[in-house]
Amino acid sequence: MFARRLAFALLAAVVAAALTLAGAAVLGAEGWSAWKLGLLACWAASTPWTGICAANGIIGFAILVGTRDPVGAVFPESDAAVPLPPIAIALTVREEDVREALRPVRRLLDELDAAGRTFGVFILSDTESPDGIAREEDAVAAFRAADADPGRIRYRRRAENRGFKAGNVMEFLNHHAAGFEFFLALDADSEMTASAVLRMARAMAADPALGIVQHLTVGRPAAAAFPRLFQFGMRAGMRVWATGQAWWQGDEGPYWGHNALVRVAPFRAHCRLETLPGGATILSHDQVEAARLCAAGWAVRVLPEEAGSQEAHPPALPEHMRRELRWLAGNLQYRHLLFLPGLRPMGRWQLIQAIVLFGGAPLYLGMLIFAAIGAATGGSAAAGATAALILAWMAAIYAPKLAGYAQVLATPELRARYGGAAPFAAGAALEFAFSLLLDPIQIVAKTLCMLRLALGSGPGWTPQNRADRGVTWAEAARLLWPQTLIGIAAFACFAAASWTAVLLALPLAGGLLVAIPFCVLTSAPRAGAWLREAGLAAIPEETPIRPA
Repeated sequence: MFARRLAFALLAAVVAAALTLAGAAVLGAEGWSAWKLGLLACWAASTPWTGICAANGIIGFAILVGTRDPVGAVFPESDAAVPLPPIAIALTVREEDVREALRPVRRLLDELDAAGRTFGVFILSDTESPDGIAREEDAVAAFRAADADPGRIRYRRRAENRGFKAGNVMEFLNHHAAGFEFFLALDADSEMTASAVLRMARAMAADPALGIVQHLTVGRPAAAAFPRLFQFGMRAGMRVWATGQAWWQGDEGPYWGHNALVRVAPFRAHCRLETLPGGATILSHDQVEAARLCAAGWAVRVLPEEAGSQEAHPPALPEHMRRELRWLAGNLQYRHLLFLPGLRPMGRWQLIQAIVLFGGAPLYLGMLIFAAIGAATGGSAAAGATAALILAWMAAIYAPKLAGYAQVLATPELRARYGGAAPFAAGAALEFAFSLLLDPIQIVAKTLCMLRLALGSGPGWTPQNRADRGVTWAEAARLLWPQTLIGIAAFACFAAASWTAVLLALPLAGGLLVAIPFCVLTSAPRAGAWLREAGLAAIPEETPIRPA
């Protein structure tokens, strides 16, 4: 594993160094100025993450197209006949539509029963509102009444939501998990098949040192335009990313907190989370739990297989941003945990990677600001060289997604699952444009959130809306006026310099100018209906197989 990690690190470092040197060459070709130095500093500081993206994309793509069994290359298979111990399904909910959350659990139970496997079900609630509690209790009663063995279904609602979701799970393990060796962690939007769950269970039963099996999770079929486009690109990128990362991380992989199988005893013994300095609760609990489990000698392994594991993505941009900012606040807390005693180097790296995932947002915004200042003050750089640099950066930062698209187009079986090459390529092109518009909107939002956190504002723990909805112009304007003003100011500077500067900036920052209409349009029912009718950004679960 050392050789693999060294190869990954060298590949990432080469990409980062090449981009840094190329940026210095382009910016310094006509002399240096303050704005160029500022831009280069932000650029150079961002390249390590760009290198990580490129390295995972290259490695993952090589495994996916170069091996007969890509999953087997990074995830050891186990004997199908291995006996399985008692397993619990733990579904965590908070102010959710529990009837909807239980539908996929019912399908899973039916499949498991048909396979001759009996699982216990625990519905772990942190709901506080009286109306929500009443609806929840009614939904659980109906779910239990419809089951052939109602006694296996247990419902518990905490009176005090200490520790948020992680506290809820640990309380379940402390007081209600007796007799179970494994538990399946599910969120309210999780959906898994029996074959996927049993595959994880066989792997864990065959390897007594395996503490967590984290299944790759893809988006459910979606009607609204925003989640439909988002999950189309996320699916391509995560397949490549997870495969590449699993190759060099091995038994010290990540845990995402849901759609995963967990061994009860070591998790209960080693993953109890204390509060942070100052008394704050750890929000992003999952990666800390994985790091502590690995530190205690247990393996955490990712199964990079798409089939059988799904989740629902947020229905519109406002919900997506709220989720991203909640994750940002949680990941940035990891700075307090980097020097916890006993963690393995890979465990510390997982925490650093989680911080960098969100922490680079101010660097990208800084690049835009310095470039706009340069344009407004008469600075310039060679247009052709700048365009080439931008294309190289895009190829590196989006490498996992682009590699995922290339894999589908290069594989007849995958092309057929997506309905053929032409509709898939059209969906990929549309999604890539969607990502280019979305990313600068998120960069501004994340930077502003980091400023609020620095000033003492907390992220809160708000319930998630998972239902499709439209977004009004007024709501979009209230949410996205900072992006719009920054975009107008930046492009006014670029326009004052030249139309070439405007064209160069459009792919990277054009989303700021159209943030408000982008938010409204991607939530509009007509937009989702048009995508569905045109067969664009369709995933295999909703696509009839056509000749490749």
